[in-house]
Amino acid sequence: MIAKARHIELPAVLLSHQELEEAPLPLFVFLAGTNGRCASYTLDVKEGDHVKIGDKLGMRKGPFFEQPIISTVSGTYLGIEKHLHHTGKTCDFLKIQNDFQDELSSLCHERSEEEIASLTKDDVLNIMKDMALVGLGGSSFPSYVKLQGEHDIHTIVINGVECEPSLASDHRLMLEHPHEIIEGVKYLMKAVGAKEGKICAKWIYKDLESTFSSALAGEEGSGVSYCQVYNFYPQGWEVACIKSATGIEVESGHLPAEYGVLEYNVATIYSLYLAIRYGTPLLERYVQIHGDGVVNPKFFKVRIGTPIQDLVALCGGYTDSGKKKRLIFGGPMMGNTVNSDDVICSPTVTSLLVLDEAPYKADPCVRCGSCVYSCPTHLMPVLIASAVKAGDKAKVKSLHPERCVECGLCAYACTSHINVTEFVRRAKRIAKL
Repeated sequence: MIAKARHIELPAVLLSHQELEEAPLPLFVFLAGTNGRCASYTLDVKEGDHVKIGDKLGMRKGPFFEQPIISTVSGTYLGIEKHLHHTGKTCDFLKIQNDFQDELSSLCHERSEEEIASLTKDDVLNIMKDMALVGLGGSSFPSYVKLQGEHDIHTIVINGVECEPSLASDHRLMLEHPHEIIEGVKYLMKAVGAKEGKICAKWIYKDLESTFSSALAGEEGSGVSYCQVYNFYPQGWEVACIKSATGIEVESGHLPAEYGVLEYNVATIYSLYLAIRYGTPLLERYVQIHGDGVVNPKFFKVRIGTPIQDLVALCGGYTDSGKKKRLIFGGPMMGNTVNSDDVICSPTVTSLLVLDEAPYKADPCVRCGSCVYSCPTHLMPVLIASAVKAGDKAKVKSLHPERCVECGLCAYACTSHINVTEFVRRAKRIAKL
C-alpha cells in the first residue's frame, strides 16, 4: 500500500514518546496455525486441554522449515477459528480462553550466567527454533536459518532504523530495554564468534544516542557499539543498513553472511535475549493504532494473539466521517491493506494505520523517469510495468523484478499517480512462473 494520493500529517511529537498504555489481556487469544510463511500445520492439543505460557501446541510446516506454535497465555484450548492474518490472507487460528493466571510451562526456565556462557552456536540455533523466533522487522522469516551457514562472521548489525514514516515500535523498545538488547547482541556475537556488534538507529534520534551511551558504559572491550546511520528512506532495508554501518555493499543475489555480516532486527534480538535468559517466547509487542480514521490514536503494549478490534475499541472506535476506512498494517509505504479489521496481533504486527479513503485517478505515464531515479535497487520500474501490461514474460524476466524490495518509492515518486509498485509485484510473480 502506498498512501501517496493524499497528504498524511505526521504527528509533531514522535509517536514513541506517546504515553504507553498496557492493553487489557483479552478473554480469547488467537495463535496462527497457517501464516504467510507456513501453509499447513499439525496439532499436539485437543479441545478442552489446559495450556500454559510456553507450551508447544503444534507445528507449522514451511517449505523447508518447521516452526512450533507456542502459547502466549495460560488457559483452555477451544479449537480452530478463521481470522485474517495481517497480510490479508484468511488463516487458521488456535483459540485459547485466557484464565488470566499467566502460568508458565515447565519448558520455560531461567538460565544462570554459567549456563548462558556455556551455550554453543548450535545451542543458540536450537533455542531460536524451539522458541519460534522470527524476523520482527516484518519478514517473519525464521531467525535460526541465518545461523545455519558456515561463513565466518565478524560483525553483527542490529537494525533499529524503522525508516517508514510514523512507525515507532522499535524506537520505543530501544528506549525501554537497552540493556536487554545489548545482552542479546553479546549472546549472538559469542555464538558466531563475531568481534563487533553494531546497534543501528537514525542519527536524528538523539534520545537513543543518550540512552545507549549510558547503557554501554562499562561495556568497553565487549565489541558492542551504538551506530548512527543516515536518515533516509529506505535506510531500514538490510542492504542499506549494512552499508551505512560497515561500509560493506552486499551485491544483489548474495547473502550478508558471505561478507562476514549477520543482520537482525532489534526486536528479534530482544526476543533472543528473552529466549536465552528466561526460556520464554516473545509475549508482547508495542502496537500503534493511528491515523485520521480513529477517534483517539494510541500506543499500546499488547499480548500477542489479541484481536486488533479490541485495540480499535480502546481508541474509541472509528471516526464518523461518512468515508470508507483504509486499513494499513505496517507503514504507509510498504504496509498491507486489508478489507476487514478481523485481524489478530501476531509477532510482526506493530502498527495499524487507519485513513479516511481518498479516491484518486491515475493519469497516463509521461515517461518522466521519476520511478527509475528513485529506485534503490537500480531497476527500471516503468519498463517493468509496460512489460507486465503487454504480457511479455521474457521481457519481464530480463528486467530482474526479483531485485525489488517493494519499498514503494517508484509509486510515491510517480507524477502520474500510478501504483507502479503493484506492477512490479505482479512482475515478480510472473518471473517465478
